Parts: sequence; structure tokens; C-alpha cells
Amino acid sequence: MIQLEQPPSHQTKLTPIVRSKSQFKGLFIAIIIVTAWVISLSLLLSLDISKLTFWMLLPIILWQTFLYTGLFITSHDAMHGVVFPQNPKINHFIGTLTLSLYGLLPYQKLLQKHWVHHHNPASQIDPDFHNGKHKNFFAWYFNFMKGYWSWGQIIYLTLIYHFANHILHIPHANLTSFWVIPSLLSSCQLFYFGTFLPHSEPIGGYIQPHCSQTISRPIWWSFITCYHFGYHKEHHEYPHVAWWQLPEIYKAK
Repeated sequence: MIQLEQPPSHQTKLTPIVRSKSQFKGLFIAIIIVTAWVISLSLLLSLDISKLTFWMLLPIILWQTFLYTGLFITSHDAMHGVVFPQNPKINHFIGTLTLSLYGLLPYQKLLQKHWVHHHNPASQIDPDFHNGKHKNFFAWYFNFMKGYWSWGQIIYLTLIYHFANHILHIPHANLTSFWVIPSLLSSCQLFYFGTFLPHSEPIGGYIQPHCSQTISRPIWWSFITCYHFGYHKEHHEYPHVAWWQLPEIYKAK
């Protein structure tokens, strides 16, 4: 049985004001993201990639990467119970669905680890934190990914890839360019903006209790880079606020 965390008691009056605006909006946004990803991937897998130059292909890959990131951000919001707070079963179903589409990631496992992260950020028991040795981006990234990937997932994804290629006759180039590469780029994007930048120790040391910092940037750029995941201090202070509401918290502080 999944247990949702309750918001900390020290929250200000700002949160209920923001939260009261959500209603069905979180569910609507989640449906848009999933639908956009499905339609985009379906069209791209049937595209004649031989007619595209590198400079035509690059923005398409970045677009698909952006949609992949949206899938994970949606599942992340489901872990906080804010995709559809009126119905936890639907909320967690959407989280499970989006993580499965993203890369067959286990929702229950990530849910448990994510709340350990929120309760113990930048500590030895934080599953997202480096181990004291892997502090640079690449070492931390690979150490981070080891905690969330398994051989079972890799085998299943490999089987899906070969099924799509040999049975559905989708070209290797399309599968690699629009399915494999965007998912890998998305994992780097999420790690960089959601873990590495906000949870790297600042010069003056961590500020308790959240041990996170916001990467200040214009709201439009914050959305493009990682669905406002860079407003990370705000996210840790208000973990029950949806990603699309974080700019209000950011502007109001």
C-alpha cells in the first residue's frame, strides 16, 4: 500500500492558495504530456530519417527529449500526490504509467527512495546523493543511475527494441534517434537540473534542513530547461506543490 507523505507543519499560507487552484489541472496537464509523447514518438518512428540532415534531426531529438523529461516530471508529481490529489489510485496509476513509458522504471521503488531523499537530503542515507567520492557530474551521474536501473529493465527494453525492429519493421535509425537517445539525454537533463546543480554543496555549506538551492533563471527558461525543476529549494520547501505551480512560489518569495 502506497502511503502519501503529508506536508510539513511549518508551511506558510502561500501553499494553500496555490494548491487551491489545481483541482483537475494537474490531471489535464499530465494527459497532455502523455498524449504529446505518444503522438510525437509514433510519428517520428515512421519518419523517413534518410531525408533529414543533422541540423534538421537535432531539434527533433531535443523536442523528444523534452517530452521524455515531461513523462518523468509527471511521475515525480504523482509521487507527491499532486497529479490528481482527489483520487490517489488514479494519481498513482498515472505515475506508474509515465514511469513505464519513460523506461520501465518501478514506481513503488522510486516512490520510497524519493521520500527518503526528501527526508534526508545530501546525507549518507540519501539515495540520490554522491557517496563522498563521486562528486563530479559524470561520476555522480553513473553512481546515481546504478541505484535506479536493473538488468531486468535493460533486458526488457532490449527485447522491446528488437521486437519493434524485427516484427514491427521500425528502422534502427528511428528507434535509436527518437527512442533511445532522447531517453538517455533526458536522464542527464533530469540529473543535472534536479540533483547535481541544486544538491551540490555550495561554497558556504548546506543550509538545513533542505540542503538544496534554487538555480535562478527566467520562468520561460526554467520551463524549457527542466519543467521548473531548477526551482529546487522551493520544491523541497513545498513538496506538495505541482511543477507548474513552482513559479508562483519562486516569484512570491
